[in-house]
Amino acid sequence: MGAFAMQDERRIAKALFGFWKKGKSNRMANRLNRKRLHNTGGKEMEQIKIGDMTLYWLNGGVTHLDGGCMFGVVPKPLWTKKYPYNEKNQIELRTDPIFFQWNGKNILIESGIGNGKLSEKQKRNYGVTEESQIDASLQEFGLTRNDIDIVLMTHLHFDHACGLTVPKGDGFVSAFPNAVIYTSEIEWEEMRHPNIRSKSTYWKENWEAVQDQVEIFTEEITIEGAIRMIHTGGHSDGHAIVTAESGGEKWVHMADLLPTHAHRNPLWVMAYDDYPMTSIYQKQKWIDKAIQEDAWFIFYHDAIYRALKWDGEGNIVEKVKRA
Repeated sequence: MGAFAMQDERRIAKALFGFWKKGKSNRMANRLNRKRLHNTGGKEMEQIKIGDMTLYWLNGGVTHLDGGCMFGVVPKPLWTKKYPYNEKNQIELRTDPIFFQWNGKNILIESGIGNGKLSEKQKRNYGVTEESQIDASLQEFGLTRNDIDIVLMTHLHFDHACGLTVPKGDGFVSAFPNAVIYTSEIEWEEMRHPNIRSKSTYWKENWEAVQDQVEIFTEEITIEGAIRMIHTGGHSDGHAIVTAESGGEKWVHMADLLPTHAHRNPLWVMAYDDYPMTSIYQKQKWIDKAIQEDAWFIFYHDAIYRALKWDGEGNIVEKVKRA
């Protein structure tokens, strides 16, 4: 009986080890699935699966802006510990739209820096060393710009909105002619009637050709039953964030309230912010909420991370790095 009992114990132990190994493999596979790279003709397109949504980063170009402007009153010896800079004191800031499909709709968040719209002087001033390659990115899905159904614009500064139109002849036409473009009412109003400060970033070239496609909201709107745009103000008076929940998981795109992972501290706001105290309040509110809900933070500008999760102490616990 002792021998049989020992054999039974070995069989049970082996079975338990098998279940453990299988579970570990499944967990590893799930983690890898979050970070799987989409092949884009030799380049890599990062993606993350959150619930039933898979988000991809298209190639929307890049800017390099002054680090002092991007971190406001934060002393350089502090911010340079968090984010790299070049010999001109500029930091790399991607302008990569986030693409996903939901309810059969092709959806973009932001539109990229555009292509063929900037003068050589503008490229120099804004550190644009690469323009958008949206067409090539969409081709990897068998899509064109005509197939985009929805564009979610958190705000309409040139580095987010240049991709909304393309040059044609002596003017501009819509880059996404079949899309509904969502933005806040306040943002749309200032885009068309900028003040002495904001006229340097709200350009008629980016809105005149798409004005019949724009749908505005006041405080909040739910799109396709799962995606929320919420007006926050702060960076601009009409600034909004995008958040969604799917399969029990959540993500939030805080746009230029949280342009990079290095801006996690609520007090680290940009000199570009029109209403910095509003930015601080909204950052405190939404960063704390997202961390408590174990949500993913999604980035448009960050040159290091595409997405990440923080714990309550500010440690990065999960991440998708830019390739």
